[in-house]
Amino acid sequence: MWEMNWIAVLLAAFAGFAIGGVWYGPLFGKAWQRESGLSEESIKGVNMGRIFALVALLNVIAAVVLGHVLATYGHPGVYVSTIVGGGIGLGFIATSLGVNYLFALKSLKLYLIDACDWTVIYSVMGAIFGLFQ
Repeated sequence: MWEMNWIAVLLAAFAGFAIGGVWYGPLFGKAWQRESGLSEESIKGVNMGRIFALVALLNVIAAVVLGHVLATYGHPGVYVSTIVGGGIGLGFIATSLGVNYLFALKSLKLYLIDACDWTVIYSVMGAIFGLFQ
């Protein structure tokens, strides 16, 4: 049975949260907001505390599942864990976003911002699990 390394899970979840903050803040925040069709007025009354809490929870769930997947590989090192994490981000998440965005008629720019974010997040999460094998 797989033993949970809660330090790795929490660090991976925090990394996902932090990367998202930088990605959707200074790096691509304005472009993402524009491509998403969100005006300054539409986001003024949003409960950001609730959103951040739920994002943190979802990142913990993602980290637990990724940690479990990597454990099935026999706790590989940093290189393989990073590749597996990136493969999940690119092969499952980015492709799923692509299908949704095509049918929702979303822009290629928005797709690239979101898909690359998740690919980077899962790669970094994988690397963290590799370091804590």
